[in-house]
Amino acid sequence: MSSIDRANLDKRMREQGLEPAAWSNLAGERFEEHARDYDKIVVVVEGSITFGMPGYGVGFMLGPGERVDLPAQVRHDAVVGAKGVACLEAHLPAGTLGTRAKGRGYRW
Repeated sequence: MSSIDRANLDKRMREQGLEPAAWSNLAGERFEEHARDYDKIVVVVEGSITFGMPGYGVGFMLGPGERVDLPAQVRHDAVVGAKGVACLEAHLPAGTLGTRAKGRGYRW
C-alpha cells in the first residue's frame, strides 16, 4: 500500500479540533484485546493495520487515508500489516464520539 500526504492529514485533523500525534510499528506487531477510557481516532498515513472488534464480531483493515473512530470502552485488538504502519492518532474525552462509530473504519 502506498502512503498519503501526512501534512494534509495532520491539517485536516487539526481543522476538526484534534491534536494528532504520530506513531508507527513494525510489520506483524500485535496489540492484544483492550479498551481505553478515552475516545480515540486513528488515521493511517502509510502501510496498514487490521483492527478486530471481538465484542462486535467484526474486523477491518485500514490503509493510507483511512480512519477509525473508537469510542471509549470499545474492546479492540490490532495487527500491523506486512509493510508496517505509520499513523496519526488523537484522543478525546470519553463520550465525545458518542455511539456513532463503534469502531467503524472509513476512507477519509
